[in-house]
Amino acid sequence: MRELMEVILHRRAIRRFDTKQIDEESLQQILQAGLYAPSAGSRQGPLFVVCQDKTVNERLGKIKRANSRPSMATATSYVSKEQPSIADDPKIKNAFYNAPTVITLFAPKNFLFSAEDCAVAAENMMLAAESLGIGSCYIGQGWTAFADPYGQEVLRKWGVRTDYYAVVQLLLGYPRQGDPHPTPKPRKEGRVLRF
Repeated sequence: MRELMEVILHRRAIRRFDTKQIDEESLQQILQAGLYAPSAGSRQGPLFVVCQDKTVNERLGKIKRANSRPSMATATSYVSKEQPSIADDPKIKNAFYNAPTVITLFAPKNFLFSAEDCAVAAENMMLAAESLGIGSCYIGQGWTAFADPYGQEVLRKWGVRTDYYAVVQLLLGYPRQGDPHPTPKPRKEGRVLRF
């Protein structure tokens, strides 16, 4: 349990990646962690599409950025000063932050717990990545990356079923050399109620 807790406490969102691609053995371990995540009714609904094509990832990341409407950060309200998000820095044009590996999790459109199943799988994969020294970042509203003709063409090329939708993208890559690991924010008081 101690090692697991160390991984949980150390994991942070990484948005600055090295250009080096993650190794295949690590990728397989991360995917296995996702495949073994709990799912409602043990349906195992999520579909994991791994894209390591830099050109495709960059174009989809730019489409996602163009279709995202985050409220821009202020001096007192922001996502991260250490690892800025697209909400923090309008100059960031790629919502995938140039991650070398992007895993899009798709799930059935007509299942009540599709989003939850994908979120649990993504968390398993983020913890596995952290344990392997690989940075990760969870990017919600996955469908916005495919909201134009190019995105639709990619879905057809990938063979994604039309009754599935993109729930989330999980960005993976080695943290950029020289960047300090993001520091944890203090935990807020009063979040655990006991009776």
